[in-house]
Amino acid sequence: MTTIALADWLQSPEILIGAGEQRLLTTAALTDVTHQADEVDFLLYELDRATLVEDAALPADVVRLNSIVRYKAKNGIARTVKIVLAEGPRREASLRLAATSMHGAALLGLRPGQVLSWIGPDSAADQVEVVQVANALSSSLR
Repeated sequence: MTTIALADWLQSPEILIGAGEQRLLTTAALTDVTHQADEVDFLLYELDRATLVEDAALPADVVRLNSIVRYKAKNGIARTVKIVLAEGPRREASLRLAATSMHGAALLGLRPGQVLSWIGPDSAADQVEVVQVANALSSSLR
């Protein structure tokens, strides 16, 4: 089991979000009826604290919509998912992660090696660490 240090709570990593994607994600968050309000609020908080850049200026290794991300959760288990607006058909659910979910929102804007920690709606500590990111503009996992 991974413990989360007090320092993790005091400093969240800087995140980068494309301006166009920020508008799309804000609209998705405000119209999402499939997730709980706490999850949507977390996404809106993350979008609000993000540094906005032109979509074309986002570095290739930044997690964004449609990124394929390998990340570790607090329990140390690594998972590879595609960040999407909606989770999609049941058969693909394990490979897709909605941006409006807690882990999806936490991953947005991060780069490999960055860790984000937070307290979830159930008062439990949670954390994600980005291991690798692949985007349409990048040729391979970095």
